[in-house]
Amino acid sequence: MSKRDEDVTVVSSRLYDVEKNDPDSLLVDRSQLSSEDIQGVTMVMAALGRLRDAEQLLSEASQRYMKLGRSDMRALHFLIVAQHTNAVVTPSAIATHLGISSASTTKLLDRLQEAGHIVRSPHPSDRRALAITITDETREAAMQTVGRLQAKRFHAAARLTPEERAVVVRFLDDMTDQIAVKNEAWTKESRPDHS
Repeated sequence: MSKRDEDVTVVSSRLYDVEKNDPDSLLVDRSQLSSEDIQGVTMVMAALGRLRDAEQLLSEASQRYMKLGRSDMRALHFLIVAQHTNAVVTPSAIATHLGISSASTTKLLDRLQEAGHIVRSPHPSDRRALAITITDETREAAMQTVGRLQAKRFHAAARLTPEERAVVVRFLDDMTDQIAVKNEAWTKESRPDHS
């Protein structure tokens, strides 16, 4: 292994080490934590990183397989769940779910319809609206590939005791709350439309 490859390996292995990310404790006050606690937190952060990496690889593989973008895949997932719950989905519901404009939603729906993934039809109770449904072929393809792999998460959660699941949920909810974009000034700058 070359020196450069060794350096990459060393840095990659320390990406989630708080002491390597913040050696001067400018971001995280660690003064009340033991070295074992810091090491344990680093292990949790590294595990979350591995999960995030696995999810990213799965997402990219799913998009390549289905020949669709991220928003397209999210819209199809929304439509699958809506179909399973007998909910009628309108373009505005998709726009709200994806957090995109109505113009971007129209483009997305045009793409999906042209590729044979969705059908637009009259809304059953509102003649001014359209109902969007996923085609049987696309639903089946998504369920048997991406869906089947995503469903394996259930097994990991099912292997936990009820008490362990409660701890994991509390931890993930707390982590989500801690990193949620709220009132940070730098987040107020223009955000791209995720179409």
